[in-house]
Amino acid sequence: MAVWFSSAVPDTTPPHVSPDVSPSPALSPATIAVTSGRPPRGLDSELNVPVSLSATFVGGGSLGAADLGYGRFANPTWVALETAIGDLEGGNSLVFGSGMAAVAAALHLVPADGTVLVPHGAYNGTHSLTGLLATQGRLTVRPVDITDLDDVRAALTPLTGPVLLWLESPTNPLLEVADIAALAALGHEFGALVVVDNTFATPLLQRPLELGADVVVHSVTKFLSGHSDVVLGAVVARDETTLTALKAHRTFHGAIAGPLEVFLALRGLRTLPLRLERSQANAAELARRLQEHPAVTKVRHPSLPGDPGHALAQRQMSGFGALVSIEVTGGAAGADAVVDAVRLWVPATSLGGVESLIERRRRHGNEPHVVPEDLLRLSVGVEDVEDLWRDLSTALNRALDTLV
Repeated sequence: MAVWFSSAVPDTTPPHVSPDVSPSPALSPATIAVTSGRPPRGLDSELNVPVSLSATFVGGGSLGAADLGYGRFANPTWVALETAIGDLEGGNSLVFGSGMAAVAAALHLVPADGTVLVPHGAYNGTHSLTGLLATQGRLTVRPVDITDLDDVRAALTPLTGPVLLWLESPTNPLLEVADIAALAALGHEFGALVVVDNTFATPLLQRPLELGADVVVHSVTKFLSGHSDVVLGAVVARDETTLTALKAHRTFHGAIAGPLEVFLALRGLRTLPLRLERSQANAAELARRLQEHPAVTKVRHPSLPGDPGHALAQRQMSGFGALVSIEVTGGAAGADAVVDAVRLWVPATSLGGVESLIERRRRHGNEPHVVPEDLLRLSVGVEDVEDLWRDLSTALNRALDTLV
């Protein structure tokens, strides 16, 4: 792995490393989600790590590895969530104040003369931030089709400076599936650092570090916390130099998380296996039914045998995820009519919560233009699937009737 960065942090506390008593690899991810990050077990010990609201900590005179020091450097509540996410991903984790803070930290691993290759249909926050950094002269951005290894190779071949290959799989919101192992190997062949946004899949469905990625990014706001009540991010890596640089970015840029939000996210993480099992089962069933609806012109979900990413998702993932994207008749107006007609589905941005959300993505001015105007992104929740279908199909019928 290419390493181009060198950063000093104001404290000498090392990046979080999972303790020797971390869950055995024999435990399933579903069990790790429930057990990791708990306090040491003892008579009358607390089952959950408490919320530490202290802004500063009593020091020992000289700054040592055991000193917390100051609330911008570390927090005991952070460590619990970092342990759990790190154990789930198979690396060491740092929690950030938002998913975008985590994205920004990962992008800043590339020096100022570097190039970032991003999916042509990347999450619009990543798309916008890389565009801003390019405008500022901070880095060069090259959009690529991450489902096409030849396209990525062609983009990498002429590059001579530092390169970061940014992957999403499935992508947001086109739900394209990238061959992470092949792309990581290709990126490393050209000396690139490989980062994977694993927000959609979560570590329960895929573990990019095991597939060769160097860094994993999460919007903890989404599936990991799962209740639409916190804004948080996380970055996971195995290389100590990378972790030190990421921690320096968090410390110097102040991209820190609130302890209460971290506590809530850890509580939400405990039910991730149950929530994801229900929501992705709902998503697969809805995707199957939506293929037959006359108002729907295209359904995107890797569970469908005809989906371009189906075979790869079967090999690479342990499930197909809880996001479905559809295209509908009537263009943007038809899609907006569907959003206006739903009653159970919530017209809102974000995803990964227990409630089902629906949104026309191109209503955002910074959405990549490869996203169709009539695309609706469905974040499928844990409600009864028949209730979800009844509401959605009724809205689609009403929208279709207005176009006849």
